[in-house]
Amino acid sequence: MIKILFLIHDLGQGGAEKVLVNLVNNMDYSKFDITVMTLFDCGENRQFLRKDVHYKSWCKKMIPGNSHLMKLLSPEQLHKIIIKEHYDIEIAYLEGPCARVVSGCNDPTIKKLAWIHIEQHTAERAGVSFRNVAEAKACYRRFDRIVCVSQTVKQDFVQALQVPVPHEVLYNTNESDKIVCLSQEAIEPGIMFSDEIKLVGVGKLLKSKGFDRVARIVKRLKEQGHPVHLYLLGEGPERNSLQEYIQQNGLECNVTLLGYQLNPYKYVAKSDLFVCASYAEGFSTAATEALIIGIPICTVKVSGMKEMLGENNEYGVVVENNEEALYQGIKRFFVEPGLLEHYMKQAKKRGKDFSTGKTVQAVEKLLIELFEE
Repeated sequence: MIKILFLIHDLGQGGAEKVLVNLVNNMDYSKFDITVMTLFDCGENRQFLRKDVHYKSWCKKMIPGNSHLMKLLSPEQLHKIIIKEHYDIEIAYLEGPCARVVSGCNDPTIKKLAWIHIEQHTAERAGVSFRNVAEAKACYRRFDRIVCVSQTVKQDFVQALQVPVPHEVLYNTNESDKIVCLSQEAIEPGIMFSDEIKLVGVGKLLKSKGFDRVARIVKRLKEQGHPVHLYLLGEGPERNSLQEYIQQNGLECNVTLLGYQLNPYKYVAKSDLFVCASYAEGFSTAATEALIIGIPICTVKVSGMKEMLGENNEYGVVVENNEEALYQGIKRFFVEPGLLEHYMKQAKKRGKDFSTGKTVQAVEKLLIELFEE
């Protein structure tokens, strides 16, 4: 049995945290002894880990400025302090501090793997959680493999740090059967109505998610007389700002903040169009889940979207990453007859490519090959 450690910052609302839980919950426990370890013991996704998965944490509470404090110690010192047990494979499941910790492993019998979820764009950004760019490059050189969640993330990372380590692309794991099952649950009465075109956005309420852009687009569509309603699923620091905009512009009947939901899929399934307005993504978990449910997508151009939806918009509409382009893209679904129906069929077709079995088997294959090298 191969003993594996997945190290992640925490198990909060983020997409990486969610897909890690999906992955480890569906791996073959007759082949792998799996431990998930967090640097900080917090986050909603911890409750969803299967009992077969060992769980550990380094610190009980989040430490403010933790990445800066961790730079006071070398990767080797951090590894010695944080990783106590022996594993066959150690996986840094997020960029930055986790990669720095795992890179500090000096045991040549232990394989090391780094998982990259988002585009870095520059060496300086990739090195933010390290003492400098030179240390970032040195740390990533110590890994046996670097896994990226999409081809665009891989190309970006290769260009940013130029680390001479084999790079692989492995798509995120979604629990497709469970998602479809949960999407069929009924929602509370009086929330969604049939006489409106329902837009939905899913994610933590952060500036980087661009939900304010969608709210402004909804205002424009409303002023033109279109029956539009935006539903946002998630919590975060931008809630008050969004709520204030809604109230100041009389959008109480057009924008609803549903907060964090244990089952977001039942709301997504009752929506007409999934919208992604993010300034940056890796390989959007929420967008993949929308495809699995069969909901059409309109998204700005961020990492992985062309890969997911096709270079020529075969499975969804991808526009340039600016507010006007997104407005024009969303408006198409209000004015072009049959467009929603067309992309609903295409979404269902593409969603089949992200089955749980396919993505988990690809990860297991890599881990076995790495262990046997």
